[in-house]
Amino acid sequence: MRLTELCDRYDDRLRTDDFADIDASANGLQVGREGKVEHAAFAVDAAVETIDRAAEAGADVLCVHHGLVWGGLERVTGRTHDRIGALIENDLALYVSHLPLDSHPELGNAAGVADHLGVESTTPFGSLGGETIGLAGYAPSTFRVDDLVDRLSELDTSGRDVRALDFGPEELSEVAIVTGSGADWLGEAAEAGVDAFVTGEGKQQVYHEAREAGVTVVLAGHYATETSGVRSLRTLADEWGLETTWIDAPTGL
Repeated sequence: MRLTELCDRYDDRLRTDDFADIDASANGLQVGREGKVEHAAFAVDAAVETIDRAAEAGADVLCVHHGLVWGGLERVTGRTHDRIGALIENDLALYVSHLPLDSHPELGNAAGVADHLGVESTTPFGSLGGETIGLAGYAPSTFRVDDLVDRLSELDTSGRDVRALDFGPEELSEVAIVTGSGADWLGEAAEAGVDAFVTGEGKQQVYHEAREAGVTVVLAGHYATETSGVRSLRTLADEWGLETTWIDAPTGL
C-alpha cells in the first residue's frame, strides 16, 4: 500500500478535514514522503522512545494520537529536532489523529472506554467547535463507584490509582466520557444530568464543581483512556493486509 493511500483511508474514516479549524494538532501525515507501506506501528505519543521502537520493529509509518505539530511549527530545535531527526534518520513517516480519533463513535477513544464499561445507547457528547469529542450512554446494570473504579483500573494505568470524586447518586447509570484532559466538559455533563463523568485527568476546580453538581467524576488516567483509538487504527491496518506493531509506552499519568 502507498503511504498516501493509507493516510487517505484513515482521513476519510476519521473525517480529518472537519476538525481542521478546531484542533491545534496538525492531523494527518505530519512527517514523511510518498513511499510504500508494508509495516505500520501504533502508539499513543510521538516521542523518541516510540519512534526508536517503531524503527527497531522495521515499521514504515508510526501512527499516533499525540503528534509533534501543535498550532504550527516555527523552529526545529531541541526535543522537536530530536524527534523529527529520528523519524527522518529511520525513514519513518508519522501519521497523527488527535480530536478526530477522540470523536469517532466506533473507532474513537471514548468509544473504546464505553465498550470496556459496557455503556450502551451512546450518543455524541462533549461539544467543541461544532463537533463532539466524547460519548454519553447508559449502563445496562448500574454501577457503584467502586465498580466503576475497578473496571477502569483494568485499563493500562501503569500502577496509577484511578481516582473518584464520589458526589453522584449511589447507583450510577448514565455515564458521560471525554478521554484525556477532558475536565472542562464536566459542566456539560452536569447539564446533561448524568450520574458519572469519566475522563483522564482533572483540574483543581473539578472537585468543587462535581460536588456542587452532584456528579461523580472518575479520573482514569490520560494515557489509559487514550489507547483504544490507536488500537482501532491498528485493527484497520491489519484488515488492510499490513504488518502491524503495537508500542506500549505508558506514562502513568
